[in-house]
Amino acid sequence: MPKRSAEIRTALRDLRVQLALLNHHVGYQLSLKDAELDCLDVLARDGALTPSVLARRSGIHPATMTGILDRLERGGWIVRDRDQADRRRVTVSVVKDRAAEVYQLYRGMNSAVDRICASYSEDELDLIAGFLRRCAEAGETSTAKLAAT
Repeated sequence: MPKRSAEIRTALRDLRVQLALLNHHVGYQLSLKDAELDCLDVLARDGALTPSVLARRSGIHPATMTGILDRLERGGWIVRDRDQADRRRVTVSVVKDRAAEVYQLYRGMNSAVDRICASYSEDELDLIAGFLRRCAEAGETSTAKLAAT
């Protein structure tokens, strides 16, 4: 088992590097910094969020979030909406047309993943998805422990 575990950790590191490179190139094409692209990804996945929740979910310091949101808003990537019931509360959401620009650049990777998934059974895909979720949770836990020190 230790050999397999080492192979899997190596494959995960290789995947992390390749995804970081892909994200960097996507960001370059769109004139977005990595943190800005991360925020757009969180908003696209989770929907409208308050800036503080977005900061927490994207791992960005709240003071830094203001500048990121200002740049994204100026670029037409996001909108800030004031809550009608509590004007102090603001939510941030992605501009749908702009999100399509991002998705277009990931089309090649998404198609490749779809082709790879097509070669596995539903049970195998359930196992893979569960493994990846557990790895993501382990990363979240490890990050939280490091942040606390």
